[in-house]
Amino acid sequence: MSSIDRWEPFRSSYDTQLNRLFSDFFGRSTQEQNLTPWAPSVDIYEAAHELVVEADLPDIKPEDLDIRVENNILTIRGERKFEKKVEEKNYLRVERSYGSFARSFSLANTVNTEAIKADYKDGVLTLSIPKREEAKPKQIKVNVSGQAAAVAAAR
Repeated sequence: MSSIDRWEPFRSSYDTQLNRLFSDFFGRSTQEQNLTPWAPSVDIYEAAHELVVEADLPDIKPEDLDIRVENNILTIRGERKFEKKVEEKNYLRVERSYGSFARSFSLANTVNTEAIKADYKDGVLTLSIPKREEAKPKQIKVNVSGQAAAVAAAR
């Protein structure tokens, strides 16, 4: 398989030679080591009534995902399989990561883990985790009494 090296103008030839020495010794280049293990990117944000988790999972079938909550730990597992579209010898570079992954996140006690909803569209998994009723923000109305109330009524 041919290799195309990235041009890095600020990297010295000494660094390049040292990296080649280590990659020859250990059998993998440092570029390959940086690409594995694969962990999909995740955004987590809080809305008024829920937490939302969005994970980038391109080329993964929804039936190949395993989403669980145990002891307030949310775990997303799956596998992206490498499907050869051309012969292996024709690949010049494979940078996208493949294989199994698992991401875990601690959830606060303020969420209702029994009512999690999962949607998968355009390679993005969206988990909506509703907050418990007691954790949702409540607006408290202030009652005006006494002399201040008379002044407010006069206006």
